Amino acid sequence: MPPQPELSYDAAHHESSNSFAVPNGYSQAPYQMHNEEIVHHLYHAGFQTGNYADTILHVHQNSYRLHAIILSRSPFLAHLMSTSPQAGGQRAIFVHLDHDPEVTQEGFAIALGYLYSSVSLSLIRPENARGVLAAGCLLGGMDDLCGYSYEACRQSINVETITEWLEFIDTIPSSSDGSPNLIPMTSVFGQYAQRLRDDVFHFLVVTLPTVLEVHSPVSSESGPSQGPSGRDTLLRVFSLVPFDLFKAAVESPTFQIGSDQARFKFAKDAIEQRKKGIARGQGAEETVVLAFGGGHLGGSAVHVTRKMRKRPLWKVNS
Repeated sequence: MPPQPELSYDAAHHESSNSFAVPNGYSQAPYQMHNEEIVHHLYHAGFQTGNYADTILHVHQNSYRLHAIILSRSPFLAHLMSTSPQAGGQRAIFVHLDHDPEVTQEGFAIALGYLYSSVSLSLIRPENARGVLAAGCLLGGMDDLCGYSYEACRQSINVETITEWLEFIDTIPSSSDGSPNLIPMTSVFGQYAQRLRDDVFHFLVVTLPTVLEVHSPVSSESGPSQGPSGRDTLLRVFSLVPFDLFKAAVESPTFQIGSDQARFKFAKDAIEQRKKGIARGQGAEETVVLAFGGGHLGGSAVHVTRKMRKRPLWKVNS
């Protein structure tokens, strides 16, 4: 039997433009229906059921019966399979995530399923998006999954979740000069580590003051406690911010909460609260100064510094 002729790009494009009328009134190309059937079969019989599996993947105390040809879509898993012996028609691979706690069990399972079908995208929620993003970055070859889960992460940053996001950001290595824009790529999140840190930074200096209405002066007609409650919330949040992010945020020209004096007073109050929490017991003392006349030339009139506290000298009497 002669080999099947290869379909050129132009011919394939021409075929894809021809519609096939189905009884329910929808119009869909035959190849699309056929591909959807294949993908559905792969996901259900292959991923969910594990039929005809040739590879056993062990992770998080779980075992998955999977298929090498599908797993090879992931560079990470392809490398593991290439270095794992195959015996009796099956191969066993082990994924160790002791050093990547952000790769959750649920996130890893969703990423594995994405190798079989894009239906996994429908399983991403704000609660599991970061775990999916971490798993997608680890496995590789999942740009769409990573982009989708990153967007879910970005949209989940709000007043209720900012504390959790600050704890996460604190685990990401920062640049030596405290800049939020020069982070070493040592995180499982790769490029998304920088993007998430920038998103949290933007939320702190732009979105949150706007939402809390701290950026505009409080008039006497606005009612009691409306302004102060927003400022108090902002102070509470900033009392939990890691120092390098706190310094960059307070000194940022986009942090608009009033005059330089108002920003100085805010930073001073925030540092007082930080002494009771995040800055306590770190052996460092945070201070803020107001440089008059230097805040309108691209710099900031408010400067935050931190210095190590001197250890007390003990004198031993003979």
